[in-house]
Amino acid sequence: MLDPSQDTYEIRWHGRGGQGAVTSSKILAVAGFRSGFAGVTAAPSFGAERRGAPITASTRLSRGPIRTVSQVTSPDIVVVLDESLLAVGGAMAGLKPGGTVIVNSTKSPDEPAISRDGCRVVTADVTGAALAAGVVVGGAPMVNTAILGAIAAATGLIGMDSLEDAIADHFPEAAAKKNREAARLAYECTRG
Repeated sequence: MLDPSQDTYEIRWHGRGGQGAVTSSKILAVAGFRSGFAGVTAAPSFGAERRGAPITASTRLSRGPIRTVSQVTSPDIVVVLDESLLAVGGAMAGLKPGGTVIVNSTKSPDEPAISRDGCRVVTADVTGAALAAGVVVGGAPMVNTAILGAIAAATGLIGMDSLEDAIADHFPEAAAKKNREAARLAYECTRG
């Protein structure tokens, strides 16, 4: 778990175009507000990306007002929706010492392909959770809401009730039900 007395938490998301990193960064901000953070922001960072290209997004959660609106460059937490981005997407760049990396992976957090010196690594089979909950679009599992459950489990920054409410705010009822289930399943399978 992270230091609960810290004033601001900076989170950088790494995903591929079409995985929903931007959407999940926004839902996390809403869940953070519902969990008691007074200041929250979420912002995408992309240019001429296409489906499948690496993208980033940022979320900030703060006990007070947030006056910084730039992208997160020195994150406390890195969220990786596609494990391959650990090698090619610059996911670890700028991670604060002792930071947390949350990876969508079936691997154990201590496997050499995943583990990183000086940081806490957490893994969860987010793809499996999305598939089990039926969160599939165009034949591909949508991992964005499922990984929110892993974030809740790994950090303790947001509660599952707040997360489920934020998901319900974002999706129609039938879709929200599946997405809440995906988040719950990912929460339960989070390791590290």
